[in-house]
This record gives sequence, C-alpha cells and structure tokens, in this order.
Amino acid sequence: MGLASRRRSTVRVNGREYRWPVRPLVVICLDGSSFDYIHAAITAGVAPNFSSLVASDRTSLVDAAMPTFTNPNNVSIITGVAPAVHGISGNYYFDARSGQAVMMDDASFLRAETILQTFSEHGASVLAVTAKHKLKRLLRVGSSGRCLSAEEEGQTVYSTELSEYVLRRGVELVRTLKPDLAYLSTSDYVQHACAPGAAEANRFYAVVDEYLGIFNEMGVTLVTTADHGMSAKTDPCGRARIVFLQDLVNDWFGEDAATVILPITDPYVAHHAALGSFATIYFADPRQVSPCISRLSTLSGVELALERADAAARFDLPDDRLGDIVVCATHDTVLGRTGREHDLSVLNGPLRSHGGLAEREVPMFFNRELVGDRRTRLRNYDAFWVGLNGLRDE
Repeated sequence: MGLASRRRSTVRVNGREYRWPVRPLVVICLDGSSFDYIHAAITAGVAPNFSSLVASDRTSLVDAAMPTFTNPNNVSIITGVAPAVHGISGNYYFDARSGQAVMMDDASFLRAETILQTFSEHGASVLAVTAKHKLKRLLRVGSSGRCLSAEEEGQTVYSTELSEYVLRRGVELVRTLKPDLAYLSTSDYVQHACAPGAAEANRFYAVVDEYLGIFNEMGVTLVTTADHGMSAKTDPCGRARIVFLQDLVNDWFGEDAATVILPITDPYVAHHAALGSFATIYFADPRQVSPCISRLSTLSGVELALERADAAARFDLPDDRLGDIVVCATHDTVLGRTGREHDLSVLNGPLRSHGGLAEREVPMFFNRELVGDRRTRLRNYDAFWVGLNGLRDE
C-alpha cells in the first residue's frame, strides 16, 4: 500500500497519534552526539548543512531518556515513549529470579510496540539500519521491513567506518527501496575516542554533514537527533575519575549485602571499559537502603542517590527493572564495581563516557520548518512524531 492511498490516515502507537507520511521520513540517531560536536564542526567550516539548519532555526535542544545509554534511548526513539512504558531500563539489568545480570537486547524484554512495527502492520514499507548487531534484535521486532546492521555486514566495530557505513547503506536503501519510514542508528566510537573539535571528530561530522545533504536532495523528510551526549570522565591530568560502588558497599555492609549493576555494560567494552555515570544497587536487606543512600550522597563524584520509587518517578523508568538504589555520577565521574574489574587499557584514549544527567541534553535537527509551540521541551523520542506531525509540509 503506497503513500498516496494512505496519506490522510493516522496510526496510533503506544497512545500517540502519527500521521501517515506525505513523503518518506528518515530518522537518524547519531550515537553520542552532543551539540558541542556539531558546533565545533560548524566553526571549523566543515559542516555547511548543519550550519544552514542552525541558521534557519531548524534545530532544537531536546532531552534524552534516562539513563543516557544506547539501548533505552534507541528503543525510546523507535517506540515514541519513555522506558517506563517500553521496559528497557538500560543495556543490562539484574534478574532477581535467576540472580544474574541480563542483557536486554531482544523482543522478550519489550513492553511496547515500535513505530516501525505498527506502521508495517498498516501496510507501510519500513527500513532500519544500525551500526551494532545488539540493536538489530530490538529494531526489527514485529516489522516486515528490511533491517540490517553494519557489524553483521562485515564492518569493524571499533572504527569510524562503522557509522559511515550506516549512512552510506541508508542512502542506498532509501533510494532503491523507497521506504515510507526509515531509521538509521550509528555508533559512538568517535565520541568515546575524541573530544569535540578534535581533527578526527570534525572529519567524521563532515562526512555526516555530506550525507544529510544527500538525504535532503532526495526530497525526504529528515529528522536527526542523538541517543545521548558524551563527557570526559577525567581529572585535569587525564586520569579517570571512578567511584567503585561495589567496593564501597562491601566495606560498609559486608560482601554479600548488595549487588551493583552497571547498565552501560555491553559486548563493546573498548568504548568505555563498562564505566558509565548511572548504576543501580540491589540489597538483600531493605533496611540497608536508606543508610547507603545517606553515605553515597556525601561522596565526591556522586550527583544523585535515589530510592527505586523516586528514581522511577523522576526519570520515567520501569521500577521492576531498577535496583533498590539508583546512583548518578557527576559530569566528570563514572561509576564502577570494583577496582579490579575494569580494564582501562582497552580504551582508545582518556576515558569519555555517558549515562548520567550531564549527557541528557542532545540536539535535534529537521530539514523542514517546525510548527507549533516551541516553548514545549521536546525529547529525542519525539523524533518520529516531529517528522510526521510537527513539520510544515513544504
């Protein structure tokens, strides 16, 4: 069923109404891209398309979902709702029944429909291209459209080429398949390795900028955002700032009292050594929760320590997939388990990571004029809604 025959209809997904696209919609998630990277590339004169979007006020700063990790934010974008609705609270969570940390990377963990799935069920042609295979299992849920990962097509995970391949294949497939909806999600290899304005970062964003221009020339509606930002997690000498939570709770309450889970953990530890700025702690004895929060709240490097219910309400998270305590680190600090568990030698440079509040603000760009009240703060997971409902039909 083509665009013309369904143009006036709407599709309801997870309680939100989406208009049928009047032209192909492409949503791009630039993993790890705080606005600082784009601003630096514009200043360096290598990003004319980004520069034009900024000059024409076709950009906005938006909020990512918490925690600011890859899986919960990509799933938020493709479902249009917060983790409290779709259920993905991190890359990992602790399954109390099995006593094991479990990676949330397949359909069994999803509690919501995806936008691609529901539009596909209504006859739309859809496409998803992601950098890493870990996301493919979530993006393809229920969809009859094409879904592929650059990793499974032979691209090296720890390289800039991985993301560039996503964009190149995206252009190829949008041209040939002419999907109604397409979602492209890159890797944050560059952002973990390079600060904004670094030569390699500017080179990468110059490539991204070129592909934005190509998509725009193809006549699609284009919305570009990010799943999270990125921050240096080091002192002025470049040494990593780490709070080892498992060591601390072991010292305070005994070695069997609690289990610390780091939801950033995934198969690609050379990006971040499994160190991020968000963690959860599960206690065997609930009476120890309050004393632990009191101690954590006094620590340098800890921004917040919240009980489960408070964290779920504040960050719109599923409370049954959180620990008894949620901990957020400050902008320059990460949270680890024990001093012996994290191998910093795998990193490509000084530690840069994400997960906390400091990495929540990200940009959104659109190649058509945004209509409506701009005083309302958008979220990155409004990307499909903006593309289908919020832009002027030029």
